[in-house]
Amino acid sequence: MRTIFFLILLLPAALRAQNEKEGLDKLSPRELTIPTSPLFDLMGQAPSQVARTADIRDFKVDWSMRNWRLNPNIAIQAQPIWELAYNRRPLDKYQRATPFQHRLSSLDVSLGTVQTEAADRRIGWALKLNVYRQRDPLLLRGVYDDIQQAYADELVQLRDKERFILRRLDSTTRPDELKVLREELKQNDGQLTSFHARRNTAIQERARTFIVDNWNAAYVDVAFGKIYTYATDSAGSLGKLRVNRNTGSGAWINFGFGVGKRGLVSGLVRSTFYEEEVNFLLRDETTGEETAASAVAANRLLTLGINLRYGGPVYSFFVEFLREGKSLRTPSAALQEAFTAPTGKAVITSTVRWDIVHPYSINIGGDWRIGRNVILNYGMRCVLDANFKTTQFIPIANISCMMR
Repeated sequence: MRTIFFLILLLPAALRAQNEKEGLDKLSPRELTIPTSPLFDLMGQAPSQVARTADIRDFKVDWSMRNWRLNPNIAIQAQPIWELAYNRRPLDKYQRATPFQHRLSSLDVSLGTVQTEAADRRIGWALKLNVYRQRDPLLLRGVYDDIQQAYADELVQLRDKERFILRRLDSTTRPDELKVLREELKQNDGQLTSFHARRNTAIQERARTFIVDNWNAAYVDVAFGKIYTYATDSAGSLGKLRVNRNTGSGAWINFGFGVGKRGLVSGLVRSTFYEEEVNFLLRDETTGEETAASAVAANRLLTLGINLRYGGPVYSFFVEFLREGKSLRTPSAALQEAFTAPTGKAVITSTVRWDIVHPYSINIGGDWRIGRNVILNYGMRCVLDANFKTTQFIPIANISCMMR
């Protein structure tokens, strides 16, 4: 019976020791910013389409709202190489790694789904890799050494005291002494727990200064993703795969650099590859009968964007401008590449149609880092046609939450 009692006493201590060991290696913060999911960037679900750097070190979930509809638009994000190779390991393992391994550890994987205003279901994935980072919080050497040393010294003392009390508990049978020793063990456990919290607070306070000075550090990211868009019925069942710009793959580069302590200039170059459905009418040259027809052409959309952001690590505001254009400029050009009219029939050129892409958009918004693990991104998107006439005005909000 006494053995079971001591095992019960030792179990919380063992669990606490494991948590404290992980706390030593999980120096905060892991990131200078909490960016939106790369998949939401590709889908256009993020308030800012010119994304910030892939700079997270934990699992994250994004919830996106467009037009304030509470649809289940969710993306899950993680960094698997970091998780497998460096997380829950001593920090010096990451610091000893090569620059290539540092970059590889930033590989960002996101999976998610959104529902469009037309009730289509979009499902996709994206990969993002940081190839240049001006500042990496985890490569700071010596910044936390005094805190860790103080913690290690006191931890040794508290552990020695804990072992001493447990040995005395194991050897005594006097009820009054058992009561005193149990109370001493409880107080020692309380000191361990409270000191661990104070240590984390000290690290976060020191790291906060670093973030303030480096939130707008320069970066270059590359990314690739793929999206599938399906028509759905009233029950949400997946139907026909859409053949338009909403289904395809994309590759892009994000980059940015700081301007003073408050400014960040960032840019986007993205190419989206997809199949374009072109609809038209055919006329029988003998009878004059007209019939509906369609063809599928390979197309590409080039997107260029620039973002001007002002603020700091807690909140910031931005304005950005984007320009989009198809590689095949007209539906007739796309049809010529994808379709040859049968003998005796001719394409009625005036009926050739495809999905219209409005080439310009202006986004205005900002973000608010509510806590260390949660950030709110919000914006208003104004979509313009080729004559700079407003065609859509879309409010967008995202909530991103680190899973730690």
